[in-house]
Order: sequence, then structure tokens, then C-alpha cells
Amino acid sequence: MPREIDGKRYYESTEVCKKAGISRPTLFRWLKRGLLIKLHRDRRGWRLFTEEDLNKIQAEATRIEIDHVLVNPRDKGV
Repeated sequence: MPREIDGKRYYESTEVCKKAGISRPTLFRWLKRGLLIKLHRDRRGWRLFTEEDLNKIQAEATRIEIDHVLVNPRDKGV
């Protein structure tokens, strides 16, 4: 369930993964590669994601999904 902090909605990593349709290891791999520049954290040090962050992650998941469908090994002579 999203939290409101200073009038802004934040999501935890499990919520983001569920909404984007990706696994937690995938999310953390993308974060390590620099998908998001600024990460927000709660008092426990857990990552929190804004609506904008969620949109970027969903866009990346959609892009990967589209690339996967468009790239067929048979088309590349494999």
C-alpha cells in the first residue's frame, strides 16, 4: 500500500515490482545499472519509489517486453 510523506505518494519495492510485472532481482539490477538517479529511503533504509519512479520502471519493463517480442532469434539467423 502506498504511503504519503509530505503530500507525496511513495511505493515500496514489492509494490513497484507487482505493478510493473517484474521480479525484485530485476528491479535491483536496473537500479544498480542506473535506471533511477535519485533513490528515496525511509528511516529503515528501505527504498521508496515515487509515481515518477514507478512510471520509469513500468516504461522500462514495457520496452524490454517489446524488444523481446520484436527480437526473434530466427530473424537473426541463429
